Amino acid sequence: MNDLTIATHNGNFHADDVFSVAALKCIFSSFNLIRTRNLALISKADIVIDVGGEYNADSGRFDHHQRGGAGERENGIPYSSFGLIWQKYGLAICQDNQEVANAVDTGLVSIIDAIDCGHVEGVSQGISLSQTISMFNPTWQEDSNFDRCFDEAVDFASRVLTRFIASANGGISAKDIVAKAIDNAKDPRVIVLEKYTPWKRTVHALSEEALYMIYPSNSGQWRIQTVPVEPGSFEDRKSLPKQWAGLSDNELKEVTGIDDAMFCHNGLFIAGAESFESTMKMASIALKA
Repeated sequence: MNDLTIATHNGNFHADDVFSVAALKCIFSSFNLIRTRNLALISKADIVIDVGGEYNADSGRFDHHQRGGAGERENGIPYSSFGLIWQKYGLAICQDNQEVANAVDTGLVSIIDAIDCGHVEGVSQGISLSQTISMFNPTWQEDSNFDRCFDEAVDFASRVLTRFIASANGGISAKDIVAKAIDNAKDPRVIVLEKYTPWKRTVHALSEEALYMIYPSNSGQWRIQTVPVEPGSFEDRKSLPKQWAGLSDNELKEVTGIDDAMFCHNGLFIAGAESFESTMKMASIALKA
């Protein structure tokens, strides 16, 4: 029997309380969740989220609606309940990897905090994860139960949080692999990865010379991909040869002289061949173009 009780407010829910509960599910295998604004019930709960007018991590109180709020980050983004929960439990959720916990806070937690607290400066436009969570609330035309909808939203948030952590961990773990590939490159302009790993941030941080990345595809062939001038940019440091644009199979083989050339994207940022040797030939031709 589990005696741990977690309380949050009832009625309409938002991303901060939903993700807070999702995060706590990573820490506690089971607990009794109550959604209420009854102060007597709230006072008896072990952990209180987004209600109660108090922030005290040591006593399990994680509200931010009280006068003066509950603090803010160095960049000015205030903490919502999710941020407060993440401060206490995020490191443990990320298996004591501080770099991963920080990455999740920057890319996920702080954005939800900013939207919840009305601190929208720097937050991307368009539908947000916070809006997506809000859409789990029943509309005025529906008779759905708020608590059941909340549970559905928590299940969704749990999956998002799990995948966000995995993605952050994958990106951070890849840094050493990419850095080693840069160090081992025979030509600093062409970096070879034995297995595809996320590379853009590390390459931009460590190499101003890299122009092309060579790596195997999931289907066994090989790819050559251009290095953008900066992460997220559609402009490349050096595009693939213009005459390759949009060609595939025999047409590309004829233009390149490579008998197992497969394709080149019309945008000249990625191409492929059956073998590693042929993909390296593509790189050699592209460097001279």
